[in-house]
Amino acid sequence: MMDQTGPILRLFEVQTKPGCAAKLLDSFATTSAAVVMGRPGNQGYFFGREIEAEGDKVMFVSVWANLDAIKAHFGETWQQSFLPPGYEEMIAHCSIRHVDLSGGWHVDGALTSREA
Repeated sequence: MMDQTGPILRLFEVQTKPGCAAKLLDSFATTSAAVVMGRPGNQGYFFGREIEAEGDKVMFVSVWANLDAIKAHFGETWQQSFLPPGYEEMIAHCSIRHVDLSGGWHVDGALTSREA
């Protein structure tokens, strides 16, 4: 494994069960946000829905200072999807990926849903 100096993007991708995307996005705004917000090494999060007419794919993305911060927060299961109570009933399939952003990234300013 290469040395991941960070920041690291933790990408949780979900294929929801039919009709569950909106409910899961609501849960991302509260429950998933609470899982990462203010935790040591967390630098923020965002979430959204696939831009397709029948889009039942959603994602929750958190940004971490480095891989050590992710491992410290999620423990030995850091490479597995963390599913808070009630999530399984909305999810048909999910995956977790980690992306090393140390090669470069730039964001011109965050928009909240109210500003978009």
